[in-house]
Amino acid sequence: MTELVIRALSASDAHLFHTLPDPLGFGRSLSDVTHRPEWQRIALRDGRVVARAAWWGAPDDTAPVNVNWFDFADGEEAAGAELLRSAPYSVDYDLLLPPGWREDPVLKAAGEARIRAAEAAGMRVLVERYRYRWTPANGLPERPGRLVFRPEPDDEVILGVLRRVHSTTLDAHALRAIEQGGLDRAAREELEFFHWAPSPREWWRLAYTPEGEAVGLQIPVHVPAGPAVGYIGVLPEARGHGYAYDLLVECLRDLVGHGAESVLGATDQSNVPMAKHFARAGFPVIQERIDLVPAD
Repeated sequence: MTELVIRALSASDAHLFHTLPDPLGFGRSLSDVTHRPEWQRIALRDGRVVARAAWWGAPDDTAPVNVNWFDFADGEEAAGAELLRSAPYSVDYDLLLPPGWREDPVLKAAGEARIRAAEAAGMRVLVERYRYRWTPANGLPERPGRLVFRPEPDDEVILGVLRRVHSTTLDAHALRAIEQGGLDRAAREELEFFHWAPSPREWWRLAYTPEGEAVGLQIPVHVPAGPAVGYIGVLPEARGHGYAYDLLVECLRDLVGHGAESVLGATDQSNVPMAKHFARAGFPVIQERIDLVPAD
């Protein structure tokens, strides 16, 4: 087999990225995403593209946030692994797949091949998630009316709430951050994401019972892909009452009030209660996402 040539692209040869066929439509699932040519890399054999990967970041980001497009030609799994392994970026890989992809033999083979290649490149599966998109056709749920929502301008107060929420979290990304740097790191990573999102700070709101007992917080955001449920968190002492649904509905209605015509959301597949809340609020699953992270 001839030698593999791996290189980054530029504006002048960005078209080469699309010379590799995409019969399974991985690119179509990212049709609303803009990739910078300099954050795209290809592997060539005999001058033909046999593997490709595209890293993504928001317009103001100076480094990629993740890699979200990675595929390779039949028989070139090792080339794909080398393409990722040799990249100058150490970020997560978000593998996007259709709902129920394991039930389709072709999609199952393709998804598992990409996971194997990423693992061979030094990554590991962290968690599998559901991605949702609400539209008006799904109906706008009524507010349960059990909670009172107030803005909170003090980031230190928000951090305190996040620390308490994360003290009993099941969220895989938060658990990883806690393992790496404790509750404070997990809370600060969430806060950094809220500030990274190009949406107003005054959208963030804490939730209370009518009697004034703190319940949690809900953060509507606007990310590059559109309006989204940024965060839903219920304090440990307030759990067991289904308040996450109240927070989710409030977040959705806030975004619609700000002009959203569709709203994105996501949760770990293992978080069965939250998945049920999304379904009840009218959020259909549009994709499954497997999050792979650099091996610790």
